[in-house]
Amino acid sequence: AIVISIPMAITLNSHGKSALKVVLKAYVSIFRGAPTLLQLLFIWNALPQFFPIFREQWFTPFLATLVALSINESAYQVEINRAALSAVDGGQELAADALGMTHKQVYRYVIFPQALRVALPPTINEFISLLKTTSLASVISLQELLAITQVQVARTFEFTEYYAAALIYYLAMVFFFLFLQKRVERRFSWADRKKASANAA
Repeated sequence: AIVISIPMAITLNSHGKSALKVVLKAYVSIFRGAPTLLQLLFIWNALPQFFPIFREQWFTPFLATLVALSINESAYQVEINRAALSAVDGGQELAADALGMTHKQVYRYVIFPQALRVALPPTINEFISLLKTTSLASVISLQELLAITQVQVARTFEFTEYYAAALIYYLAMVFFFLFLQKRVERRFSWADRKKASANAA
C-alpha cells in the first residue's frame, strides 16, 4: 500500500490540474468511503465473474485479501503521505531549486526526510488498524487468527480460553507496533535535539 500510495501522493501534491489528479481523487474517495468488508467481498466474488482468469486455483482467499486490503489501505495512505508532503515548507523546494538541485534530488534530500517524520506516526496507526481489519478475511474462508479461533471454539466449546488467547495475540501485535512507534518518535526527537544543539554551538 505504501509503494502504491507514494507516487499517487506526489501527483496529488503537485501544482496545477490534470485528468490524472481527478482520477486519483476519485480513487481515494471511493476506497476510503466504501466499507472494507464490501471491498473484500467484491474482490473475492465479483472479479471471477468479470475476469475468468480469477477463477483459477491460484486466486486464493489469501491473495484476494492481500489485494483488497492493499487497495483499501493505499487510499488512506495516500492522504497521509499527501498531508506529510504538504507540511514541508514550499520555500525549501524553491531554495533547493536555486542551488541547482534536480527534481529528484529535491525530493530525496529535502522533502522526503522531513515528510517521513510527519507521516510515520499515522502510518504506524494505520498498520495497527489494518492488523485488526484482517479479521474480516474470515468471511471468505481465509484461515487467519480469528477464523482458526472460531473453528477451535466450535470444536471444543471452550469459548473463554480460545477467545482470550486470540485477544492476547492481537494485543501483543498491537503493543509491538506501539512500542515501535514510540522508539521511532523518540529517535527523531533525539536527532532534532542534537541538531539544534549543533546549530546553537
